[in-house]
Amino acid sequence: MSFRLAVCAEMVYGELPLIDRVRRIHDHGFDVELWDTRGQDIPALAATGARFSSMSGYFGGSVVDPSNAHEVLASAEKLIPTALELGVERMVVHPAELGEGGRAVRPTHRSTGEMWLTGLRTLEKLGALGEQHGITFALENLNTTLDHPGIPLARAKDTLALVRAVDHPNVKMMLDLYHAQIGEGNLIELVRAAGPDIGEIQVADVPGRFEPGTGEINYPAIAKALRDAGYAGVIGMEAGAIGGQGVEAGDAALSAFRAAFA
Repeated sequence: MSFRLAVCAEMVYGELPLIDRVRRIHDHGFDVELWDTRGQDIPALAATGARFSSMSGYFGGSVVDPSNAHEVLASAEKLIPTALELGVERMVVHPAELGEGGRAVRPTHRSTGEMWLTGLRTLEKLGALGEQHGITFALENLNTTLDHPGIPLARAKDTLALVRAVDHPNVKMMLDLYHAQIGEGNLIELVRAAGPDIGEIQVADVPGRFEPGTGEINYPAIAKALRDAGYAGVIGMEAGAIGGQGVEAGDAALSAFRAAFA
C-alpha cells in the first residue's frame, strides 16, 4: 500500500520564491501543502499543475474561544474561493489563534468545558461549510512544550476527541506526529487509535523539525503501522531541510522523506 506524499512549500527551498518552490516540489512528484495563501498569485499557483493537499483554513479567531470563534468561520468562508481555485482538499485549523512565530495570540494555560463546547460547535459549523463546497476541515494538534505554549486543547488526544465528538465527514484530524512526539509520544499507538478520523498526517523529526531520519522518530516503523492499519491517505512533510534552505539540501530532504515512507 502506497501513500500520497506532500511537502509544505513554506518549509523548504527558502532561497526560492514560493511559486518556484511549488514547481520544484511538484516536479519531484509530491503534492503541496500551503500555509497562508493571502497575497499569493493564486492563478499562477494553480497553473503549476501541482496537486494541493492542504492550506491554512482561517486567519483570525480561535476555534475554542467563545468571544471570537465567529472570526474563524468568517475567515474560512473568505478562503473557500482560493481553496476551490487551487483544488485544495483540506483546510487546516488550530484550536486557538497563532501569531508571530506560532505563538498563541491569547495564551491560555487551562482548558475549560466552555472551550470544549465552543470548539465542538465551531467545528460543527465548519463541517457544514465544508460539506457545501466539498472540502474537509482538519483540526491540527500542536505541542505546547516548545513551539506553541498557551494553546488550549492542543494535544493529539484532545483534538482527536473533539473530531470524534463532532462526528462529521467533513471534519477530520490533521495528525502532526512531530508535535505529538514532543507533547505525548507513543506514536504508533496514536496512529492506530486515530484511524479513520485522520484527514492527513504531517511529519518532521525530533529534535530540530527536519526531514525524517535526522532525529529520534522511527518513521519506517510508523509507515508500517499505517499500512497495517489500512491508511492510504496523504502524509505531508512539514519540516525544514537539515542542510539549509538551498536547492540541494531541499532535494536531499525530499529524498529522505520518500525513503522513509517507501
